[in-house]
Order: sequence, then C-alpha cells, then structure tokens
Amino acid sequence: MHMADALVAPAVAGTMYILSTAAAGVSVAEVRKENNPEKIPVMGVMGAFVFATQMLNFTIPGTGSSGHLCGGMMLSALLGPWAGFLTMIGVLLVQGLLFADGGLLALGCNVWNMAFYGCFVGALLIWKPIMKKGASKAKIILASILGCVLTLQLGAFSVTLETLISGITELPFSVFVATMQPIHLAIGFVEGLITAAVLCFVHEARPSLLWGVGEATDKNEGKLTFKNTIIVLAVVAAICGGIVSLFASAFPDGLEWSMEQVAGTAELEAAGGAYDAAAGIQEATSLLPDYAFKGSESAVGTSFSGIVGALVVVLITVGACYAFKFFKKNSESKAA
Repeated sequence: MHMADALVAPAVAGTMYILSTAAAGVSVAEVRKENNPEKIPVMGVMGAFVFATQMLNFTIPGTGSSGHLCGGMMLSALLGPWAGFLTMIGVLLVQGLLFADGGLLALGCNVWNMAFYGCFVGALLIWKPIMKKGASKAKIILASILGCVLTLQLGAFSVTLETLISGITELPFSVFVATMQPIHLAIGFVEGLITAAVLCFVHEARPSLLWGVGEATDKNEGKLTFKNTIIVLAVVAAICGGIVSLFASAFPDGLEWSMEQVAGTAELEAAGGAYDAAAGIQEATSLLPDYAFKGSESAVGTSFSGIVGALVVVLITVGACYAFKFFKKNSESKAA
C-alpha cells in the first residue's frame, strides 16, 4: 500500500506530513513518559521483523494480485500504540530512503495509511477492549483478524480519498474505491492470520510481552526467557528477509493491482518542483532500489536487501530510543 509521489498533490502531501508528525510527536512524549527500557530491543527486533515480512508478498488466489503485511497491528499488540507507531515510521523511512519503496513526498500519507490506523485504531479500539479481562489464543486470533481487516480497510479508503482530493483523474473515486476495498479485505484477512500466529507464539513463549496483558502477568511466566524470545523473533526476521523473500509472489500488490484495473497502469507520471526534488533525494539515497542491486535482478540482491534493511531498521529504532532517553534525562537534570 506504499503510495508513490505521483498519487498525491503537494498540498495533500504536506497536510498528511503535518498530521503524521503530530502523531509522532505525541508518541515520542508517551514513550518517554513510559520510560520502559525493556521495549528498546523489542522495537528494534520487531521493526526488523515487520520490514522483513513486508518483503513477503503472498498471492491472493483468483485475482492476479498479491499482498503483504502492514505490521501496525502486530507492533501495537507488542509495544502499545505509541512505540509501535514510532517503530513503523522507522520501517517506512528505511523503505523509502534506502529502497525507493514509497515516495518521499507521499511519506506522510504512507505513515498515516499504514501506521496510524494499525497502531492506534488497532490497539485502542480492537486489541485493548478484547484483552481487557486477559488474553487467550481465541481472543488473540479474533483481535488480530478484526484489527487487520478494519485497519487495512481504513488505510485503503484513505488512499482513495487522498488521490481524490489530489485530483488524480486517472483514478475516478467511485471505481477506485470499489476496487481497493475488496482486495484489501482479502489481504487484511491473511495479515490477520499471520499476525495471530506471531502473537500466539509470543503468548506461549513470553506473555508479559503482550501490550495491555503483560502488566497482569508474571514476568517469569512462559516457555522462553525474554532474551530467547527476542532471539527467536530476530532469527525468523533474518530468515524471512534473507531467504523466504526470494519466493515472494511476483504479482502486483493490492494498490498496484487496483491501479492497473482502473487506470491500466500501476505507474502514473508527475513532474514539477516538489516532485522533482523528492525524486532527486530518493535517487541519491536509494542504494538498493526495489530491493535489488542497481541494474541487476540477481537473487543475491534481494537477500542482501532483506538482511541489510532489517539491520538498518534495528539501528534506527534502537538509536532513536536512546536519543529519546538521553533527552529526557538531560531535561530532568536541568529542571533539578
């Protein structure tokens, strides 16, 4: 669901940057208020996990389309909405800058469509109420499927609304929304199943890691230690990014497929000051465009991209966490 720059007008892009930045600012304040250092490795590893699994497009049978995880629901179920949202921003930044996946002008839209709904709507309106009286496998499966389906529907609708307001005439709203919503319903259901599988594993291995549930759970409960649970998730992320990504579906994702159905192409053209500036920056920073070596379609490039991207996400999220902690301590010392 990564939007390209050509799908949004600069005014719409700017508005979505403001909204996403505001949500990020509130999230930073809340994470600093929590001041929970145990979340730092979880943010790093789960950010890498989401990055890697987003490379694994799965085919939607009978459509010629594919889908991939957004990951917001999964992150918020483990980290809460605030830390989950910041982690998703790290993932989307790496994808846009290093791999040219999603436009830089459209980054605010992508953060809103893929991170805001999954992390805030998914966590606060779905996960938290269902887990109010404790977690179980049945509740986790229900919350995961409901959360992913709902938040992907909201994200897909936002894409169509943003293109409508941007005046993208190649994608008439009524036809585009009627194409986007059904395909993302199917994608959301599959994401819900995958999310449920991961969260059920965490519930068995280390239930204290589940947001809104762990507080009432014995820290030592579970089949694995905190460290070993994180290691397992890190290993799975590495395998997904470095190996399983080689077998990802080659079909276009839900957004690209919908554009092909409506406009006859998955790529629209846009030129002008803001578009050219964003394209120039992205061309300079994207060392592995489309998750491959430049000018090569070698499978080695895909594996390399998966591993490098996951590592960069870890560095960015963990580094940001330490920056926020340092700032808080610095402020407190000045206040004293």
